Amino acid sequence: MKSPLCLSQEPDDEHGHPPHLRLFFIHDPGVGVATLSLGHTCYNRAQNMNWSSYIAAYLSNRWEVPALLRDWHEDTMNFLRHDAPKIVLVVIVSFVLIRLLRAITRRTASLQAKRLPSGLRAQQVRTLASVINSVGVFAIIFVATLTVLAQLNLHLEPLLASAGIAGLAIGFGAQTMVRDFINGFFILLENQYDLTDSVRVAGVKGTVEEMSLRRTVLRDDDGTLHMVPNGEIKIVSNMTRDWAQVSLRVAVAYSEPSERVVNLLQQVGEEVRNDPAFADDIVADIQVPGIERVGNGEADYLMLVKTRPNRQYAVSRELRRRIKESFQKNNIQPGAPGRVYVVDQGSGGGP
Repeated sequence: MKSPLCLSQEPDDEHGHPPHLRLFFIHDPGVGVATLSLGHTCYNRAQNMNWSSYIAAYLSNRWEVPALLRDWHEDTMNFLRHDAPKIVLVVIVSFVLIRLLRAITRRTASLQAKRLPSGLRAQQVRTLASVINSVGVFAIIFVATLTVLAQLNLHLEPLLASAGIAGLAIGFGAQTMVRDFINGFFILLENQYDLTDSVRVAGVKGTVEEMSLRRTVLRDDDGTLHMVPNGEIKIVSNMTRDWAQVSLRVAVAYSEPSERVVNLLQQVGEEVRNDPAFADDIVADIQVPGIERVGNGEADYLMLVKTRPNRQYAVSRELRRRIKESFQKNNIQPGAPGRVYVVDQGSGGGP
């Protein structure tokens, strides 16, 4: 008796069961050896259709793997032909620009240091050159990175948006430090003051001992060291830029002849001007304009002396000493009993 829907013409066995089907072994290079076992040779059409679908899927996968590898190979060769040379060119150009920028800043700093007096602005010039070099290198690397990412077909919009948000957060958190660095950069760029200058900044007066982008270090007359953040500097009063001026007001009794007092002051000025110890410190002739103020039984005579930076104090002390000796020698009475002959009401920088 034949089994129903049996595809095989072989007779059933002695018990009336269909014969067993042989084992099929299918070799797949990616998986190994796959074994398919069927219970008998006579199976229904549904089993036949499942088996056919498996064979079709297997053959289709065997043909898709080489196609995928071929596509990868084509993409790789296309990248090496077109995009890779552009990336290499960007890297080479960036490297050359960085080396050129460093050479220019180093050369400029060395030339400026040779032209300026020893130790006057060496630190400022080196700091300014370092800042320009760092900013330039960062800009070159940033532009080169964006160019390379564009060649790799990466979307730059999310990256730029993230960088903008991060920069905004950092700016809010470190805005004081950023203001210090920006203000310090312009102080160095504009050469508002140098080392050893006597300045007044942020309500503090003293001699500049150290400068950086972050702060300015001052030492006042009693030796106190002040560290002023550059962001706090709004007005700079430089008392030793180019030249300094000494304004002396000499108080004399009202009864003393004015012409005689003016002549004595001019004589003292000429002696100090021609003294070899102070000749290089005084940059112009000493002027005695005349009476500055009259009142309370006395008259104040004004003396104006222009000196080199930081030399006004030594010159003013010498003038006080010689004026006192001259008045004692010529019997010139002071403005009031117990008053000092010369009253120094401060010295300042140029107008």
